[in-house]
Amino acid sequence: MIYAGIDIGSSTAKAALIKKNRLLGTHVIPTGYNPLNAGITVFEAVLEKVGVSKIDITAIVSTGYGRASVNFADTAMTEIICHGTGAHFMNPDIRGIIDVGGQDSKAILLDKNGQVENFAMNDKCAAGTGRFIEVMANALEVELDQMGDFSLKADKPSKISSICTVFAESEVISMIAGLQKRENIIAGIHESAAARVAILAFKINIKEPVMMTGGVAKNKGMITALEKRLGFELIVGDFAQENGAIGAAVLASRL
Repeated sequence: MIYAGIDIGSSTAKAALIKKNRLLGTHVIPTGYNPLNAGITVFEAVLEKVGVSKIDITAIVSTGYGRASVNFADTAMTEIICHGTGAHFMNPDIRGIIDVGGQDSKAILLDKNGQVENFAMNDKCAAGTGRFIEVMANALEVELDQMGDFSLKADKPSKISSICTVFAESEVISMIAGLQKRENIIAGIHESAAARVAILAFKINIKEPVMMTGGVAKNKGMITALEKRLGFELIVGDFAQENGAIGAAVLASRL
């Protein structure tokens, strides 16, 4: 029996398939303006990638901010539960999760069985999220996937004092006008975002080992800034961005 998980995030839609506690495959696409269409498209894409059809799927669980729009799923579950389940599935030793997505950031504490003990979430402000970094990348005219490489070349990270994305963008524009090195500004952006995320982790007394999930886990500069702020190394798997979808698929197998 094959089970599917679909995670509709604000920036990307992810799908995962599992069978007998084995990950068969995943797929990621931009969400776009229509979350239902994104859910259908990413689901069909992962089926094609793995080489199975819809009739082979026993159950589907949706998650993410657009989970309610996936009207062909058997049920919807929260990101917190799905990320916890996904991380435990990929690495049973994981006790903490830091998930930085497009529109929110989360810190999750797990027990030894992979059950959520506590969590904290930043869902009312873009600071400390992927959107924050995206806005700054646009202001600096740097491709989003190049931000991490630029950041690691910094010799003196700039200080960004504003915690609001709008005001922080104005600060960055002033730094550009002041001819500060682009690398230093980007490193400062990552340190500012990391400080916001670290607050969530400290709030729940997160325990090691900690896994980093979400699309921002691809950003080496953000990982470095977070590790510096937290004081320990983060585990980043090959399927960090798809972790919520993987957890949803695992939960589908338990329905």
